[in-house]
Amino acid sequence: MKISILCSDDEHPVNSALAIWINRNKVDNEILLARTKNELKFGDILFLVSCNEIIDKCVRDKFKATLVLHASDLPEGRGWSPHIWKIIEGSSEIVVSLIEAEDAVDSGRIWRKNKINVPKHALWDEINALIFDAELDLMDFAIQEYFSVEPYEQSHIPPSYYPKRSPGDSRLDPSHSIESLFNQIRVCDPTRFPAKFELFGQDYKIILKKIGGQKNDY
Repeated sequence: MKISILCSDDEHPVNSALAIWINRNKVDNEILLARTKNELKFGDILFLVSCNEIIDKCVRDKFKATLVLHASDLPEGRGWSPHIWKIIEGSSEIVVSLIEAEDAVDSGRIWRKNKINVPKHALWDEINALIFDAELDLMDFAIQEYFSVEPYEQSHIPPSYYPKRSPGDSRLDPSHSIESLFNQIRVCDPTRFPAKFELFGQDYKIILKKIGGQKNDY
């Protein structure tokens, strides 16, 4: 198969997982990793993974299927960074959806969903690893079941939407307890989007790391 993957950010942590997937599948498939839609040509499947561009119909028509990896239980959680918002809300379960791309954001037919459990102690990199594994599994499903998959419409419940995160969403209130702030801290990438707080007229950055062995799963 001729496969393209569009991932807008070459510094996004998903790139290491994509490299593994490409290396595993390049023997039987022709695979292009693109950073902008202008690099795309024609092919069988286009995967949109952490893609920041609007992919309109004229681009999608170059492919037999254009598929989006989205970390929410659609139609709930359309929009930006849904798994981060869900964890901040206290969820310990994330659904990753494989859907067809449409003009209306995150509205396409569903090919498959994967459900993952996120331990309450898991930090941003561990959460990413769980989600990336689920995404790669969905990509494998797409190429293996390409000729037999039966996509289905999203349910008719009213969709919910998440906004795009900004640096202000990583700012903490230092008057709150660590326990109450833990979910907000643990989803922050300490390099790209660090957790910060202001105190005594100074800004501080928090880097959260585990020490010692794991005590329990939840």
